[in-house]
Amino acid sequence: MNEMEYSDYIDDEHVGEEVSEGEVIELEITPEFRGERIDKAIARLLTSYSRSKIQNWLEAGLVHNNGIAIDPKCNASGMEHLKIYIPSDPQNGAYQAENIPLDVIYSDSDIAVINKPFGMVVHPGAGNWSGTLLNAVLYHFPECSLVPRAGIVHRLDKDTSGLLVIAKNIQAQHALVQQLQNRSMHRKYLALAWGKTPIQKVIHGAIGRDPKDRLKMSVRSNHGKEAITNVKTLHQVTYHEKFISLVTCVLETGRTHQIRVHLESIGHALVNDPIYKNKIPNQISAELIGDLNNHKIYFPGQFLHAGNLGLVHPTTNESVQFQCEPPINFIETLSFLNIPSEVWQTEFLL
Repeated sequence: MNEMEYSDYIDDEHVGEEVSEGEVIELEITPEFRGERIDKAIARLLTSYSRSKIQNWLEAGLVHNNGIAIDPKCNASGMEHLKIYIPSDPQNGAYQAENIPLDVIYSDSDIAVINKPFGMVVHPGAGNWSGTLLNAVLYHFPECSLVPRAGIVHRLDKDTSGLLVIAKNIQAQHALVQQLQNRSMHRKYLALAWGKTPIQKVIHGAIGRDPKDRLKMSVRSNHGKEAITNVKTLHQVTYHEKFISLVTCVLETGRTHQIRVHLESIGHALVNDPIYKNKIPNQISAELIGDLNNHKIYFPGQFLHAGNLGLVHPTTNESVQFQCEPPINFIETLSFLNIPSEVWQTEFLL
């Protein structure tokens, strides 16, 4: 199975060049490079590194000729004897095991099911090269170091809590990815959304990168990947005369930010979503978060919890189901809004 087959389920990350901490590279610029910009000459000789990284080293004064930092914009004379002092790079530790606690719901020789807390990043990336779920998985399950992406086959946003399945070997990973591809893996989420949501609705809307904001995704009929979310309303309440709906969302596909994007696209952005908040009552939203904080209920982001997970075990071929309750902060928020626990427990828990 090639890397592209994972792209629908895990965003592509560019980890960058692997470099040793504190490494010093010695390099001779020969006469054939005379007259070329120094960054271009170095890039032609050090093909393992991108030109932009080499330019960064030059601008940081890390490239020396005879002990003197050279001008980033100078041309090569063809007689340089360079020393490049490569700084330590946080990317080097991206795939290091870290002793981070994990709430392991289930584990055997093939898979592990983990209840990810909100606030934890799943996979290392820019600004989060350590402290991720991947780092924790490598510590608790060292065998995952032999599996691409440490066995992670699907992901949750940083501030989305809930269940993830991890593959401990290649065979299990292939089987789980196939289930994601043929849409047989069951994933149900509990969410709080603004407005009076439909009793039941299937949202069809291709999702792609937002052309106006590269940090966001959006529904893009001609330039996105197919995405389908099944929404069911469990309960509705009013807060300062504005409706808030408790819903379940069942995924048929696994696109980046899928539930958040789809609900916003029909006018029902998630409560406290820091990114997707079109048409929300901003003043009322701020008052709600303030009221929650006054009751010592703190929630960092969107109210979204992946609490139901069903799949076929890669080895036994048995259908298995897993569940976990929302975080206590989520439950306390539902209580604050006078949403009876029976409403979501009956529908959401198995």
